[in-house]
Amino acid sequence: MFDVFGHFVDGLLIAATPMNLLYCLIGALIGTLIGVLPGLGPVATVAMLLPITFYLPPVSALIMLAGIYYGAQYGGSTTAILVNIPGENSSVVTCLDGHQMARNGRAGPALAIAALSSLIAGFFATFYIALFAPPLAELALLFGPAEYFSLMVLGLIAAIVLAQGSIISALGMIVLGLFLSAIGTDVNTGTQRMTLGIPELSDGIGFVPLAMGLFAIGDIIRNLEHPAHRVVVAGKIQNVWPTRDDFRRCVGPVTRGTVLGSMLGILPGGGAMLSSFAAYALEKKLSKEPDRFGRGAVEGVAAPESANNAGAQTSFIPLLTLGIPANPVIALMAGAMMIHGIQPGPDVMTKNPDLFWGLIASMLFGNIMLVVINLPLIQFWVMLLKVPYRLFYPALLVFCCIGVYTLNNSVFEVALLIGFGLLGYAFLKLGCEPAPLVLAFVLGPLMEENLRRALLLSRGDALVFIREPISLALLLLAIALLLLILLPSFRHARGATFQQD
Repeated sequence: MFDVFGHFVDGLLIAATPMNLLYCLIGALIGTLIGVLPGLGPVATVAMLLPITFYLPPVSALIMLAGIYYGAQYGGSTTAILVNIPGENSSVVTCLDGHQMARNGRAGPALAIAALSSLIAGFFATFYIALFAPPLAELALLFGPAEYFSLMVLGLIAAIVLAQGSIISALGMIVLGLFLSAIGTDVNTGTQRMTLGIPELSDGIGFVPLAMGLFAIGDIIRNLEHPAHRVVVAGKIQNVWPTRDDFRRCVGPVTRGTVLGSMLGILPGGGAMLSSFAAYALEKKLSKEPDRFGRGAVEGVAAPESANNAGAQTSFIPLLTLGIPANPVIALMAGAMMIHGIQPGPDVMTKNPDLFWGLIASMLFGNIMLVVINLPLIQFWVMLLKVPYRLFYPALLVFCCIGVYTLNNSVFEVALLIGFGLLGYAFLKLGCEPAPLVLAFVLGPLMEENLRRALLLSRGDALVFIREPISLALLLLAIALLLLILLPSFRHARGATFQQD
């Protein structure tokens, strides 16, 4: 415990340097901006900014990218409350009560509750990471190839169970992601696999065009097909400070939302979105007056906003300790680390302690900055929301193309971006969640490498996966999750959690 405290203090000193504070502020500002503006999420923004990280120190780069991620959760609530359009998927449920509060003349307290709930959750999640990440990293050092393969199998099955929408479509996304990850040159034999004779595919499909196409371009096309009619709350927002009764009602929801979000954030496919939906469903079930939800209940704002911010921050734990990204944004963080020659996983804490503890400690400063940024600039965000979407979507498309092209100066990757954009739009029309595909795409090469290594060390004996105790336990958990899907009660609860009005 003393060592953790000492390392955390060292991290605070690293994060408090002027350069790191500047990049933390830049990340918080950009995150808030993309959260406020519907149509551009943290996945696309982080992907577009990846080329910039080439020229930054690793700690500063990751501090900025992390600020963008959890900053987007703050900004998404502003749009949800003022316009009834979620800036982020995790802010969908905030629309239900947040916008009703705004229509009742209580937009200020709703925004303040969202900001303060996120601040409290962010502080708790930061210390949660500091306490639980080091022991988990030490446990991960005991993992061999068999254990890592079983862990990734568990992660992909968890992503299927926790993904929004149909379980069958989530399974299809996993299979397609693994298929796409296999394209390229086999590392062991040097033979090309499924490249169709295209030289540009010999190194495989780039992660950035795939992620940006599926999420950014697909969302832009959908938004153009159904342009949202934005009715921004009229008049100057006053009386921002909540009442004493508001604070009393929010104590329980913020506490439960923070704890629930911190736990769900570490699950593959979980993160901010699942946390906010689950927290709202839990509060509605526990409330003595469930009829108040959907009509301006302050608990309906506090619970999901605390949960999504806690979930966003604790989703860094699997990346920093096990080397496994919990969601597409964290997968991009893993790419940023690899750009700097840092392999995500348990060695980060021992070989790059400045990065590990500096990133965690920066979240304290980032959450304080976000409250300072959000509340005074409410009127500015209101003015920005009145800009029609048709005026800024061309800039989004240009930035996406520039971001992809500058990675390898490749026109082919821009073509891939467009192709995956159309594919992402088709997925949205079919009701398929693309997040499992991206997770499978990232984990696919790692799974293949650890599978081969495990079989090589065991001389082809496949029983090695059930002979190792940790590997066996992980596989049994995966089987338990598969059996859980078969239960009608679980399927009903799963559907109700993601159901939105």
